[in-house]
Amino acid sequence: MRTPTETALVQAFDAAKAYLPGDVESRAQAFETFNRNGLPHRRVEEFKYTDLRKLMHDVAPFAVKPSSTTAAAALSAARAFVGVEALQVPFVDGHFVSDGIAFDQLPEGVEIVPLAEALASGHDWLAHLSPVPWAKDNPVYQLNSSFMADGVMIKVTGAVATPIHLRFVTASTAAVATATRVLVLVDDGASVTILETHESPHGAAHQPNDVIELVAGDNTNVQHVRLNGEGDEALALSTLAVKIGADAFLNSINVVAGSAVSRHQVFAMFNGENSKAQINGVTMITGRQHADSTLMVEHAVPHCESRELFKTVIDGEATGVFQGKIIVPSHAQKTDGRMMSAALLLSDGGTMYNKPELEIFADDVQCAHGATCGQLDDELLFYLMARGLPRKEAESLLVQAFLGQAIEFVENESARDSLIASVEGWLKARA
Repeated sequence: MRTPTETALVQAFDAAKAYLPGDVESRAQAFETFNRNGLPHRRVEEFKYTDLRKLMHDVAPFAVKPSSTTAAAALSAARAFVGVEALQVPFVDGHFVSDGIAFDQLPEGVEIVPLAEALASGHDWLAHLSPVPWAKDNPVYQLNSSFMADGVMIKVTGAVATPIHLRFVTASTAAVATATRVLVLVDDGASVTILETHESPHGAAHQPNDVIELVAGDNTNVQHVRLNGEGDEALALSTLAVKIGADAFLNSINVVAGSAVSRHQVFAMFNGENSKAQINGVTMITGRQHADSTLMVEHAVPHCESRELFKTVIDGEATGVFQGKIIVPSHAQKTDGRMMSAALLLSDGGTMYNKPELEIFADDVQCAHGATCGQLDDELLFYLMARGLPRKEAESLLVQAFLGQAIEFVENESARDSLIASVEGWLKARA
């Protein structure tokens, strides 16, 4: 039997498919696959700790494109990474804001095509959508494929020194839903830094569902930094899908400080030998927040290395979730994969679920996983307090050091400083 939320999603899709751009048939297939199983629940293994059938109480109306004045005001008020010099690619209420972008004066090696136009015209780059085939089996991804209304496609050639900042801002003070898709094609030998920030006002139960897809060619270097600063009532779903070529390097981090409920999924697939990936996560939650980081890395070819480091700090009655899986097929010999999740509980009411997994069918590999969950070290606290630091300040220093182990991998200094400032701001609000 369908829940009221699932029934509302069917009605929303029936209403939206008439005006959404692109191939109606492919959208219908994605939604049919979703509708066959409905919203995932705790009996679905990948959603055991994040029961969307229970957590998603209703369906917010999909946001309409804001006026130029509204969009400009929202972007002016947004603060995430405000001091970082970058090429701004803004989205307001789930719609790409092209005002102020001189498409003929972009940094050398960068091309941008609005996704809505590409879907309407059948652009050649659309063939690169869904670069990780098994991501199509995911219900959150299926919903995005069904409802995606806007976004951009970016092509990078050569070494691009200027970071590209994808700024997702919600202007509406009423609850709205959005579904955006960004495709980044990184040509062989190219390098780029992608910054991604998400902000929305407090007090409104927004429902963003965002997908970023990266296709990294051979001998590429891709840096990706994501910050979730959504409002305190938001239910935020997000997916990063990456296909990595040969002799390439991916460095990605997701930092979560906002949302009532969030689930960030990473689907990464090595498609060429001798490549490396560093995939990190930092989560800071309090009150009754629920934050889920789910990761699946497939070593589809031999001689690749992956490192995953996720740090979670939980206060109040918040709930953290980490699910990670490294998959090594029988032919992917000489794979080196190591995954670690560490959680710090600052209160007695917090909860952390850790589920790291290895699925290995090759015999010449080095793979390991680990998970820890505990409180602040009393001896270290005593050491700091004995030197005159108040308890809260001592706790803050230890938390910063704990999370800093994951943040220090960010290569862009300005972005790294902004993330550290986010950690300090969260700790200050806690105090």
